[in-house]
Amino acid sequence: MKTSNQWILYFEENAKQRRIDWSLNPDISEQEISTILHSLQAWQLGETSDGRHLLQAVTRYAKQINDLAYIEATALFIKEEQKHGNNLGTYLDRIGKPRIKADLGDTLFRKVRYFNANMEIWTLTVTVVESTAQIFYQSMKDATRCKLLKQICTDILIDEAPHIAFQTERLSIIFNSKTALGKTIALKVYYVFFFSTALVVWMAHRKLFKAGGNTLGKFMLKMRYKYNRIINRITANSAIFRNSVIAH
Repeated sequence: MKTSNQWILYFEENAKQRRIDWSLNPDISEQEISTILHSLQAWQLGETSDGRHLLQAVTRYAKQINDLAYIEATALFIKEEQKHGNNLGTYLDRIGKPRIKADLGDTLFRKVRYFNANMEIWTLTVTVVESTAQIFYQSMKDATRCKLLKQICTDILIDEAPHIAFQTERLSIIFNSKTALGKTIALKVYYVFFFSTALVVWMAHRKLFKAGGNTLGKFMLKMRYKYNRIINRITANSAIFRNSVIAH
């Protein structure tokens, strides 16, 4: 488990990486565009959040636990997400498609976050979305022959695994501060929230997921694997729950 200062160093170093060859021209068919455009536009919008509400929640939390470096680490995490949004936006510009300003799914997720000041729910929400993002961007990568778009997706996928680790470590700290009863209740809440959110994402972007080779069954199987890994990480430091991944 990294400290907040170690995460700051990681994000600063990762920001120096250049994995996309922008000299490449987009090479995407109209059929591919019709399949992925809605999802590409929606996720581009989601990735460009200014993170203001998250930083407000993080600042309150960091002051409570006396870990002010966590604020900077989160700001760098948000900046990395915005990089993804900027890259996707640049791609939309280059294929002559508009960046949208509103999307129902994005609006719903933003409302869940904006009206919540609880650090645990914030962290859980981001963890679930980042988990679906891994499948989403792999599906987009597999649904196109465009080398530039594939590189953009690969760059995001490389970033997503550490993003999940960053959020999961924080969720573990919060989880392990609970009583035994609190942990039992939390695990049930995590399960319902995780798979409800996964299903919402599937419904919104099933065309893209299917184009990338995922049926609903495959998608949920992958999400179940991700969920079990996350819960194992969260409960790793808890003697009561060390071997108790919920087997649903």
